[in-house]
Amino acid sequence: MSVAIVTDTCHYLPKELVADNNIHQVSLYVHRDGSAARESDIRDYDAYYAELGAAKQLPTTSQPSIGDFLGVYEPLLQTHDEVVSIHLAGGMSGTVGAAQQAAAQLEGRVHVLDSASACGGEGLLVLAAAAAARDGADGAAVAAKTKDARAQLSLWFAIDTLEFLRRGGRIAGAQAWLGSALQIKPILTVEDEITPIERVRTSKRAFERMVDLLRECEQGGRNAWVVQHIQAPEQAQELVRRGREIFGSEPTFVSEVGPVIGTHVGPGLLGAGGLPRSFL
Repeated sequence: MSVAIVTDTCHYLPKELVADNNIHQVSLYVHRDGSAARESDIRDYDAYYAELGAAKQLPTTSQPSIGDFLGVYEPLLQTHDEVVSIHLAGGMSGTVGAAQQAAAQLEGRVHVLDSASACGGEGLLVLAAAAAARDGADGAAVAAKTKDARAQLSLWFAIDTLEFLRRGGRIAGAQAWLGSALQIKPILTVEDEITPIERVRTSKRAFERMVDLLRECEQGGRNAWVVQHIQAPEQAQELVRRGREIFGSEPTFVSEVGPVIGTHVGPGLLGAGGLPRSFL
């Protein structure tokens, strides 16, 4: 059996990892100034985030269409027996629902999974699925291994402000923090939707809390670790340096989060997470 791995663009894996692992993508969309662009076509993140910071009205984002998914699935099923398709948390986006509707047209040959995560968490699960497919597992076994990986995944991110989540209507469980938003640095995770963990008072404390959380990853055996950021490369590199001290190894990947997620959380994000390396 041969299994193709499909995902959306909200993992933000480095391009070389996507290519090396034969990962196929279906892009979400960003809408601004009356036009829509595939996220995969937006290359200049610096320019995008500069515009975002000055925007009176935030861009909006949308899921791929069923046709977008069929346009990827159908050619793959001519060269593979099955497809496993892993997507952004259903509580954040209708992407996984569109994938399921497309899969329903393809005679059970496409297994669709809700990652219940985003960004680096989603990326690690996609890499776990690719590893299982590479080892010769069939579609059901790849899906099962990916679900096992999700049960052991950890992901956190610190953001500068809740303002972008508020403006984009994605504030969810952090709604109660809005009154003190100017005085706090929120730390959140994704458990189907964006979920608050704790709030700290300063950027320095938020950074040190991210280091603490990486340490928890290492202690829990989640030693395939990652760092992501939005327009915060120096902080990301310092977190990588501290992570090397903790794990004694290089991160699985370091990358910048792109426009779909970035529109809703804003510049200044610093994220980290981990998964047991045995899954990869």
